[in-house]
Amino acid sequence: MSSPDDHKPADVLEEWWERYAADEVPSDIAPFGRAWPDLAPGIRPDIDPDRAAVDYARDFLSRRPHARLGLVAAASGAYALTTAGWSGPMNHENDTARFSAVVRDWEEHFGARVVAVGFDTLYLSVAAPPLSAGDALLLAAEHFAFCPDTLWQSCHTLADHAGRLMGAGHWEFWWD
Repeated sequence: MSSPDDHKPADVLEEWWERYAADEVPSDIAPFGRAWPDLAPGIRPDIDPDRAAVDYARDFLSRRPHARLGLVAAASGAYALTTAGWSGPMNHENDTARFSAVVRDWEEHFGARVVAVGFDTLYLSVAAPPLSAGDALLLAAEHFAFCPDTLWQSCHTLADHAGRLMGAGHWEFWWD
């Protein structure tokens, strides 16, 4: 496995977008088509990202009382994914560091924090979700590139997903 520092999130997401968008019905990924639309602009959080993570963790544990705590010595949750050897998205990509690079970018630009991981799941709290439809649509494109099952398994379009992202305090991903 490589290091998250070896990867630029925009390059990783563009590569994945091109891979997955090639098989999509154009209306599902409208208005972007097959060309990578670029990264969503970051948002300065109004609330402390670590506080948002605590609040989401409490909610997460109330819905999943059998979840177990795991500690990983890493600079952040993004790096912990690689350090721990998490392989959740292995059906899509074998190098977890590429996912860590994207999550690290979301930590910086949206106040995201890794709250939980499962065999093939990732749960992030978000302190600064997009507030405009345009920003949410760009972020939805990032989510699709990061985890195409976000659209494929939920039977909705990029625009539908963008609507769910506006003001959302957490993001959940799963890979089949």
